[in-house]
Amino acid sequence: MRLDRFYPIFDHPDWLRLALPLGVKLVQMRIKDRPEAELRPLLATSRDLCRAAGAVLVVNDHWRLALELGCDWVHLGQEDLDEADLPVLRRGGLRLGISTHDEAELDRALSCAPDYVALGPVWPTILKKMKWHEQGLDRVRLWKDRIGALPLVAIGGLTPERAPQAFGAGADIVSVVTDITLNPTPETRLATWIEATR
Repeated sequence: MRLDRFYPIFDHPDWLRLALPLGVKLVQMRIKDRPEAELRPLLATSRDLCRAAGAVLVVNDHWRLALELGCDWVHLGQEDLDEADLPVLRRGGLRLGISTHDEAELDRALSCAPDYVALGPVWPTILKKMKWHEQGLDRVRLWKDRIGALPLVAIGGLTPERAPQAFGAGADIVSVVTDITLNPTPETRLATWIEATR
């Protein structure tokens, strides 16, 4: 299946109630630091909202719950890969995206036969403290040369104005968090993003 080019990341299904009616078709639910008793209903609601809207839901990190809840996609960071049982995940039919930041991580990701590879931060990001500096567009080009037809997700410091540069360098998908979630008018910003990536 071909994934949409715009890939926002949210931490609560309330964001889906805003984004999905606007036409968002690919979304990641990244919920941190919640007990499983809270996490399960949030992910189940997210799954149902995305299915009703014909959107692809990617669950960050929580691959066991994703399997139990019948979700289709999971995204794993490099630390998450240490814990994940990839054969179980694959037997359960989950498709897999993996974060990468350097050559060693890309090699490791490709050895897992992922369904997409993410590279970041392409530009400086305020989302989380990272040991990696901005990767830049040359790294996007290099990654695309390495992974070929596999979808490449660019993340980190993306704006609608920067999206064409990321696409021009070889990214297939652009992913964004704070440019929407910290925007004073997130609905308007989402509409701008959808227009910029169509």
